[in-house]
Amino acid sequence: MKKITGLLVLAGVLLAGCGGGNGDTDSSAAGSSEAAGSNEKVEILAVGSTALQPLVDAANESFTAQNPNYEISVQGGGSGTGLSQVAAGAVTIGNSDVFAEEKDGVPADELVDHRVAVVGMAPVVNKEAEVSDITKEQLIGIFTGEITNWSEVGGADMEISVVNRASGSGTRATFEKWGLDGAETIQSQEQDSSGTVRQIVSQTPGTISYLALSYLDDSLQALAIDGIEPTPENIETNDWTIWSYEHMYTKGEPEADVKAFLDYILTDEIQQGTVIELGYLPITEMKVDRSVDGEVTNL
Repeated sequence: MKKITGLLVLAGVLLAGCGGGNGDTDSSAAGSSEAAGSNEKVEILAVGSTALQPLVDAANESFTAQNPNYEISVQGGGSGTGLSQVAAGAVTIGNSDVFAEEKDGVPADELVDHRVAVVGMAPVVNKEAEVSDITKEQLIGIFTGEITNWSEVGGADMEISVVNRASGSGTRATFEKWGLDGAETIQSQEQDSSGTVRQIVSQTPGTISYLALSYLDDSLQALAIDGIEPTPENIETNDWTIWSYEHMYTKGEPEADVKAFLDYILTDEIQQGTVIELGYLPITEMKVDRSVDGEVTNL
């Protein structure tokens, strides 16, 4: 009887080994294959940066099409909201344009950073301003209220109206840090949504604001600074300095089902496809690395 039992166990092991397949699977399928291993419903709530939202939305659509047991909800609200809510355990993922260490009151040591892309940002104006290139000094002057008419920078005789992102916005923090050299903008109307900012600037003569490159279109004018255009090529080398990493934070290491979604965003399918199509830069294309302290090193 012991011999028969031993043979049955050995046969079971051999059969299990034969069922493993040839192991040839491309990287784009790796995340979805891991996720598809379970039929249990997986719910993920990702909240935060509206600059990152289009990418996460697109990844969500393709990922859940391959993994119907997932229910992923993506919401905006700004980087500050995403970081505070993921730290509080209220959401699964906190999307942010800034490092958690840059936000006061956020316990960064409790969060795990997952960089998924790079986002470039640019000042944008209504086309009737008739301006396409200004100096860094002029940009700071406009946003601090020292320059109040477009004619002062070679444009139309038209009053300047500044539109800001909300104070908790990662886009605003990045723009003030790298576009304005740390200067704070004047008090003005504030908007939580990048989409709303684009609509206001495109429809309201005299307005200026700032947007991620993923939101730029022909309805408004992106400004060059000191002759340097806000292009992916200039961002890759840090010649255009107004950019940030796009972070998806989790509280501690993510569970396997959540990690499967995060890994999927890093596959070639998303990095070399969706990321580029939506106006972001793949992490793998960057020629420099920039730390939370702003130290830049060549890769």
